[in-house]
Amino acid sequence: MAEKSWVNMTFQNLQENSMTFDVVFQRIISFMARNPRGNYRLMIGTDSQVHPQHTTFITGIVIQNKGKGAWACIRKTIVPRKMLALHEKISYETTLTEEVVSLFTEERKNTMIDIVLPFIYNGATFSMEGHIDIGSGSRNRTSEFVNEMIARIESTGIEPKIKPDSFVASSYANKYTK
Repeated sequence: MAEKSWVNMTFQNLQENSMTFDVVFQRIISFMARNPRGNYRLMIGTDSQVHPQHTTFITGIVIQNKGKGAWACIRKTIVPRKMLALHEKISYETTLTEEVVSLFTEERKNTMIDIVLPFIYNGATFSMEGHIDIGSGSRNRTSEFVNEMIARIESTGIEPKIKPDSFVASSYANKYTK
């Protein structure tokens, strides 16, 4: 994947800065390996905030073991202009989510699945979700884009989630856009 000068392909969280995706993937594997009998949801979502001179996009990656904790990190992308057109902004959020999802190759997905596979009959699970910061309610300005963005996330092979179920985009990533 060609890296654009304004795209930062490093990730960070409260414990670590400047993580490559390989490091992020190893953290996810380590988190899952601690309890291979867990119920894991790998969730990826992006939110944005328009600032006076730029627009900040935050893509969150969260691996959750339901009821037993999570590990998470973010990727920050700055577009050096105010991105005011709603469709453009939502579409770019979805593009950034798709980019991170694409880093989870079939080989990497299989590595994660292989952790829980021996324990499937004991209730272990693994799923992947793409969280989109849009809602379908009639009062939501983004509702006209729901079908388009859902189709894009579905085309990556993961399950799309919209508000109120898209908390990685609408809550976790959102808090880092300010």
